[in-house]
Amino acid sequence: MSYIKVNQDKINDEIAKKLIDICPFNAFEYTDAYLSINASCKICKICVKKGPEGACEFIESQKVQIDKSKYKGIAVYVEIHNQEAHHVSWELIGKAKELKEKTNEKVIALVIGDQVSHIAEEALTYGVDEVYLYDHPRFKEFNVEIYTNIFEEFYKKYQNNVILYGSTPRGRSFAPRVAARLKTGLTADCTMLDITSEGELLQIRPAFGGNIMAKINTPNHRPQMATIRYKMFNAPKKVTPYGVIHHEKTDAIVKDTTIHLLEIMHKPKVSDLSDAEVIIAVGRAFKKQKDLELIEPLRKRLNAEIGCTRPLIENGWFDARKQIGLSGRTVKPKLIINLGISGAVQYIEGMKEAELIITVNSDINNKLFDISHYSIVGDIYQVLPELNLLIDSIMEEKS
Repeated sequence: MSYIKVNQDKINDEIAKKLIDICPFNAFEYTDAYLSINASCKICKICVKKGPEGACEFIESQKVQIDKSKYKGIAVYVEIHNQEAHHVSWELIGKAKELKEKTNEKVIALVIGDQVSHIAEEALTYGVDEVYLYDHPRFKEFNVEIYTNIFEEFYKKYQNNVILYGSTPRGRSFAPRVAARLKTGLTADCTMLDITSEGELLQIRPAFGGNIMAKINTPNHRPQMATIRYKMFNAPKKVTPYGVIHHEKTDAIVKDTTIHLLEIMHKPKVSDLSDAEVIIAVGRAFKKQKDLELIEPLRKRLNAEIGCTRPLIENGWFDARKQIGLSGRTVKPKLIINLGISGAVQYIEGMKEAELIITVNSDINNKLFDISHYSIVGDIYQVLPELNLLIDSIMEEKS
C-alpha cells in the first residue's frame, strides 16, 4: 500500500509547523520533536509537492501481479434464516447471471446450514450452474467464526473470481471478516455492479457523502468481494434446473469457536417498508409534524405505506425503519410519491427502481425530477389538496 514517509532527519519546529499548516486534513501530529502522520491522511501529496523540500516523500508500493486465469466463478452466499433463503440471495444470483454474460464464468451458490438441501435445490431453479452445500448440525445457527472457516476452505479449494453477499445485518458482519481472512478487498453497500470481459469486477457506490459515484475495482487481489443492498436487483425467473449440487465434506473444517449462543430472541414481525407496493415518501418541506395529516386522505385512498428521509427521523417524527435511502431501507414499489424531498443521492439510490415515480417539489432543479415519470413543480401545501381531489376522481371513475 502506498504511503507518505516523513524524513525525520529533515524535521525541526519550523518545518513541522509548515507541514501542519499546509495539510488540509490535519493529518500531522508533532510531539516531542517527532512528526507523525495519523489516519486522517488521504495521500493527497500536497506535503510532498508544496511542503519543505525532502521533508516528506511518497512511497509507492509495488503492485502484486497475480495470474488471473486461476480464478474463475461468480459465487453468491445464500443467506438462510429459519430454513428459508433471504430473497436478496436470489437477487444477487440474478445479477451474477448478468455478469456471466460478459465473462462466461459459472454462477455458483454457496449454501451453509443444517438440513438445507432444499435450499440448494431451490438455488438450482434460479439457474445457477453449481451449488456447493456445506451441511452439518454445527452449521445450523450462524456463527461468524465457523462460517468464516467454511469460506476459507471453500475459497482455497475453488479459487473464485467474485464472491457476493447481501448487505444485510449478517452480511455486513460476515463479509468483512472473510475479507480479512482471505487478505482481499471488500466494497460495502454497492448500488450497481459491472464486470469487464477480463473478469475485473466494477463495484459502484456513492462516496464522499453521496456527492460522487465511486467505481472501485481490485485488480491485484482475489477474490473480488462486495455486499449489495436488498431490492437493488431483480431475482431471475425460475427455470428447469440444469446445475449440479456438490455435497462438500465438512470433517476438515474447524468447528471450535469462542462465540457461544445463549438464546435466540425473535423480533415481532412488523410491516417492512421494503415490501410495500405503494409508498408516499415525505421530506423536510413539511414544516410541522401535524402537517403530515394532509397526506392521510391520499394514504387511505392508495392503501399506501409512509416513508421518509433522514431529517424527519432526526426530528423524531418517524420510526427509523421508515427511512428510505442508503442509510435506511431500499425500496422497489409499484408506485412511490415523493412529497417535498430534496433529492439527495442517498435517497435516490434507495428508491430509483420503483416502477412508477411521482415527485412534487417547488425546486425546478430537483434531481428527483430526472428519474420521475410524473413531475409536479409546486409547494406541497398547495399541491396536496389538488392531488387528493385528483386521486378521488380517478378512484370514483374506476369504481
